[in-house]
Amino acid sequence: MTLDTRFPAVSDLRARARRRVPHFVFEYLDSATGVEDQHRRNQAAFKRVRFWPTVLEGAMTHDLSTSFLGRDYPLPFGCAPVGMSGIMWPRAEKILSAACAEAGIPYCMSTVATVVPEQLAPTIGNQGWFQLYMPKNPEFRGDMLRRAKDAGFHTLIVTVDVPNDSRRERQRRANLTIPPKVSPRMLWSMAMHPSWTVGTLKEGIPSLKLCEDYAAQSEDYSSVAHAGHVIRGQPAWESIDEIRAIWDGPILVKGIQRPADAIRLVAQGVDGIWVSNHTGRQFDGGPASIECLPAIRAALPDIPIVFDSGVTGGLDILRALALGADFVMLGRAFHYSVGALGEAGPPHLIHILSDDMRSCMAQIGARDLSDLSARLVDPDPFATGPTP
Repeated sequence: MTLDTRFPAVSDLRARARRRVPHFVFEYLDSATGVEDQHRRNQAAFKRVRFWPTVLEGAMTHDLSTSFLGRDYPLPFGCAPVGMSGIMWPRAEKILSAACAEAGIPYCMSTVATVVPEQLAPTIGNQGWFQLYMPKNPEFRGDMLRRAKDAGFHTLIVTVDVPNDSRRERQRRANLTIPPKVSPRMLWSMAMHPSWTVGTLKEGIPSLKLCEDYAAQSEDYSSVAHAGHVIRGQPAWESIDEIRAIWDGPILVKGIQRPADAIRLVAQGVDGIWVSNHTGRQFDGGPASIECLPAIRAALPDIPIVFDSGVTGGLDILRALALGADFVMLGRAFHYSVGALGEAGPPHLIHILSDDMRSCMAQIGARDLSDLSARLVDPDPFATGPTP
């Protein structure tokens, strides 16, 4: 029995990860906020994006390669940033970054990772993107970006859709805080998952390593819940100008859902837009992320666009590309994979996604990614209104 027969879909990796990691760990990754309507809406909206099947196309090959921000990629997807990534499986950031480098696709490290940029320098190859939560201290901000650049991260992602903490009720019910506070229930769950526990103890208790480097210099450190709170600012429009002035590589802004915001950001000099609703982890009352994509593409026909939120397989990647995305990033799926199978997980996920894409492209007669939009049943599937 092979991985492809045991775990043929992302849902199989999710189920396996749920069994292999402690309950509070799975709830951290899998949960959204509120009653999780936004999370369900993200996935439901994808079902409204349909393609015409075609027949009698003859023999064909399917090219998944693409160019993005001046770089060539064999696949149009990569690993999105996930905070506290290392809590999902020991060495998760190192495993994921190495797998992405091997596949030639982007790996995006979070500001609130459990490693510092220098620790990933040996594994990211030429595929490092760095995601920034804007520090309020400009000296911290400049030094953090210098370290990322020196470690080999070449593309900066500025996340702007986290003005404050979300409640994430499932995490609270699982008694998970950041940093983690050990409870008897957590200890029992850890004891029931010895592979995760032994590996985590060997690697070290996960914490926000990069934030801690700067929080330790703050007088507020002892009175604030965790290091991320100490350094975090609340970015405004002028913050983008400040970042543009000190980062000499490509900048994308993540968390955009309105065309007007995207237009203003491009006018300020950003290189691309990342359409996302944080996969429903911040707000439960907005539109599905995929519903926002066509209008932003129409407003900015020539600007690079990344998409995430609600992607569950290769078909969803094709749907996002057909509606205007240039690149698609997945967070939960990559972390399910490493939780499910350790080092074998990310390469298997990349196989699942790429194989699914090729299979679906055969059904709709698409030879390469530029063929996708012409195969849509409805070029504007959300014209009749938002997904309930």
